[in-house]
Order: sequence, then structure tokens, then C-alpha cells
Amino acid sequence: MIPSLDELHGAFKRLLPPAVSPAQAGDCGGAPGAEGTAPTPAPAAALCQIVDPKTKGYHLDATVAPDQVVVAAELLDRNGFVIDTITGVDWMAAGQMEIVYDFFHLTAPLQVVVRTRVPRDRPELPTISRVFPGANWHERETHDFFGIRFLGHPDLSPLLLPEDATYHPLRKDFAGAA
Repeated sequence: MIPSLDELHGAFKRLLPPAVSPAQAGDCGGAPGAEGTAPTPAPAAALCQIVDPKTKGYHLDATVAPDQVVVAAELLDRNGFVIDTITGVDWMAAGQMEIVYDFFHLTAPLQVVVRTRVPRDRPELPTISRVFPGANWHERETHDFFGIRFLGHPDLSPLLLPEDATYHPLRKDFAGAA
């Protein structure tokens, strides 16, 4: 059965805490900030919203807490979605790393983006590779380039960087390999 966009929207809204403060919300979904800074905080309603796929390229944009990424992945898996990509965004000025998961439905033209933020000085969150085995490679690549640790991942050894790499080249403060 193909889920409706409204059903998915409602399911994701139930993952959010009852009252979300701007600090909990982070800066996801907000208005763009000045160059090099994070966007301005969004209202709690912006944490899960149906968007225009013609302008955004996806249908649903959901921001969840880091400890909810596995629950979000399980929700999407139960509804026929698969993982497309995982990447990071370094919000250096805000002291945060954003992890962006892109999912698509196998038989319906539906795409969902799930976002979360972790502290830049402790960038870790649970792996979704047990729900979506294909996430393994995406998480390894995100770890390589951003230094984000996916707790419980079976093998975060470098995928694209040299085996002895101790640097993460997509962090905004990266100055080059030593």
C-alpha cells in the first residue's frame, strides 16, 4: 500500500516532542542566514512540512532529533521507501553538523528528506544501516568527509580516503592533509 503524503506527514509529526524550543529545533528549515552562518531558527511547525516538489525536489521535509533517526528510517521502510543518499553539512558558525537523509518510494513518485543536527565537537548519532543495509556505504562516506560517527555501524573504516587519513576534507575548517 502506498502511503499518502498526509499520512507520512502525520506520522513524522508524532516523532516530534510535544513542545519544541528553538534550541531543540536547531536551525533546520529556517530562513537562510548570512553567508557562512546557519539559517535563522524555524518555528516548530517547520520541523515537518509538506513542500512543493517542483521547487524543492522532494515532497516531505522532516527534522528529527538524532535519537529518532532509526525510528524515522523504520517508519519509511515500513511504507516502502528506500535510502537514496546520506550526506553532511558543516554549520561551523553554529557549532553543529547536519546529517541529511534522502529517501524515495519504490513505486510511487514520493521523496522524503530527513534531517538532524548533532554538536560539531561530538558529531555522533545512531546508524540506520540495520534498517537499510545500503546506508552502510553512505555513512562511511559521510564519516570520511565530515567526521560524523554513526554509532553501531559495523565498519567505519575509510571508504574513499586513504586508510591512514585522520582528516575530514569537507569540514569548513579543513586546511589540507598533513
